[in-house]
Amino acid sequence: MDTKKQIQALFKEAELYRSHGLFVEAKAKYDNVAKLIQKNDRIANKQSLLDAISKKIGAVENEIKKFDKPPATPKMSTKAQDLVKNLFSFSEDKDEDAALLEGAMALAKFGQFERALIEFNELIKKDSLRVSAAKNIIRCHIALSSSDEAITKYRKWLSGDSFSSGQLEEIRIFFQDILDRKGIDKKLPAVTQPKDARKEEAREEDFLDISSIAITLGDESKKGALIELDVNFQRGNTISLIISRDDKDLIENLKVGFRLNNIQFFSPIAVFNGSGIVSEKAPIELGPKKGDYRVDIEIQNT
Repeated sequence: MDTKKQIQALFKEAELYRSHGLFVEAKAKYDNVAKLIQKNDRIANKQSLLDAISKKIGAVENEIKKFDKPPATPKMSTKAQDLVKNLFSFSEDKDEDAALLEGAMALAKFGQFERALIEFNELIKKDSLRVSAAKNIIRCHIALSSSDEAITKYRKWLSGDSFSSGQLEEIRIFFQDILDRKGIDKKLPAVTQPKDARKEEAREEDFLDISSIAITLGDESKKGALIELDVNFQRGNTISLIISRDDKDLIENLKVGFRLNNIQFFSPIAVFNGSGIVSEKAPIELGPKKGDYRVDIEIQNT
């Protein structure tokens, strides 16, 4: 995509976000538009465009201030949820199934767990997405502190015939690891016999499932302190964390572009080291996690 089309696409997204009250997300898109314009000396009326974008940024900043201390935790409207889902599920680089999964994950990353659960439960019907959807259903329930509901869901899968025995075992290992790391004293029933005679198809995973990471910050206040963080969602080599609004030092340190070296990654089957870059950070504006921050880290190497 050339720069002009990229600017137009980002601007359109920003306007859509703003029109649906997603002011933090709109500001991030406007900021990206401004950066692209600043870098391109071939754009006509460059300063005029920058001035116009600056006014829009100022306007959404004023709107953000109005909602800093709302009287109650609002819920994102269905229309706004649809907008988020559709914006993130459209890409020429994705096939249709991958796009549907991306849209559902976007809802979860925006803190819209209940709506995301509805989407993931529909995606379980698709063979190519079944295991990924199941894992994300578990992650949503964990984010909502409803582990018992996730366990009930797993038992339902175990007694049904939608999943093969190999798929169920993969889900069990993934889920049990999360329960153990969170100190939830529950043991999931194992798959004791094959669910059917279907031939197991090898699935090519984008990346190992990461359940948590441990990082060391280099600032003076926490130098040498090992901080363990749960991974709330994952798409390929990008992991998403939800950080409490109370952990102000950590939120301040994890700026977009910040490189984290010597990260310890914990998966159900291995512990390994690598590095990553903070690719996105934004406060969650609506839903049960309102006020907390969503931080995405792109794993660079392992």
